[in-house]
Amino acid sequence: MDIQALIRDIPDFPKPGIIFKDITTLLRDADGLRYTIDALAEKCADFAPDFIIGMESRGFIFGAPLAYKLGAGFIPVRKPGKLPAAVHSIEYELEYGMDRLEVHQDALHPPDCKILIVDDLIATGGTAAATAQLVQQSGCQLVGFAFVIELKDLNGRKRLPEVPIITLVEY
Repeated sequence: MDIQALIRDIPDFPKPGIIFKDITTLLRDADGLRYTIDALAEKCADFAPDFIIGMESRGFIFGAPLAYKLGAGFIPVRKPGKLPAAVHSIEYELEYGMDRLEVHQDALHPPDCKILIVDDLIATGGTAAATAQLVQQSGCQLVGFAFVIELKDLNGRKRLPEVPIITLVEY
């Protein structure tokens, strides 16, 4: 299936000059969504993760059903102030400032815990790299990354640790 045909371009969003890759058109297509989750599961099965980490918010959309398909648990990584229990946090640099991600302290169980990080898209790699740092600081094993979309010209892979990176669509 050509899932790229189900991803719509929105020019000048969120600012002029940006072409936003809109996945809502993929998500509303039942066959496309099923194919996407199945393709990710097939490509990630050999990682045998104990947990899938999905970053807020589109990582939740793909991470939770992928965890189900792989027989793994799902762990959300959130923006500050959204998790109710004690958290580990990490600050990271954005194009115009700083941001922070958090994960529950009791979510990760080192040292034998194997983690796969999942998101809809990798662009500059900042969010994925920060999430990887959270995993590595916890003492868990990062086994790979999985993204539906990769924007190759932004070189996000260069910011990530040397583990396998799975993508389904490249622009």
